[in-house]
Amino acid sequence: MPLIAAGFHGMEYLTVLCALRFANEYAAKKRNQGLLIVPCVNPDGTEIALHGAKSACRYEKFVRNTGDEKRWQANARGVDINHNFEADWKNVKRRETEAGITRPAATRFGGFCPESEPETKALTKLCRRENISRVLALHSQGREIYWDFGKHTPKSCLSLAEKMSEVSGYKVASPEPIAAGGGFKDWFIEKFHRCGFTVEIGKGKNPLPLRDFETEYPVVRKILRVFTAEG
Repeated sequence: MPLIAAGFHGMEYLTVLCALRFANEYAAKKRNQGLLIVPCVNPDGTEIALHGAKSACRYEKFVRNTGDEKRWQANARGVDINHNFEADWKNVKRRETEAGITRPAATRFGGFCPESEPETKALTKLCRRENISRVLALHSQGREIYWDFGKHTPKSCLSLAEKMSEVSGYKVASPEPIAAGGGFKDWFIEKFHRCGFTVEIGKGKNPLPLRDFETEYPVVRKILRVFTAEG
């Protein structure tokens, strides 16, 4: 069955709303096809971005001293969940070091080893336990669709990415170098040799304002409908 996951980065909370709205609509239609939805992979980071360092509880002092709380992406321990998956790990760490990212931070520190974080472990455990056919990770922003990673990307992935692009106007693209590797869809493709996608919703500067949700969600819905209808 397909899997949709959102809320990897704290300040990308519009993706959480998209996942929850789609889950509600999908359930209401009582479809026969199974679907797994993880609406918020990083709840601590989301709480920090929405409500400040006090939401980090015992990590409150660390968060206050580390970065802009409203633009927080990592979890409460300062690890960027979407850099914490074991996918081209050595190069991920090399690029982080070259960028001066060597310790827990508000964004882009991938941890000291892959799957060091409970959020990452929970998602990889779910994929190993269930028969997941393909995955889609919601992020923001840019209105882009990423679809490939390494040498194990199935040829069918590009075709599905193009279908999602056609209904949405989102561009089929590749992430910037610092964001390549270490991500959920990268890990899934590398581990299972099945299709994985990252969809960057909306346009502007993160965190996208909540007012953007009602205009952007209908477009995201089209993408998710194509994704869930395939296979």
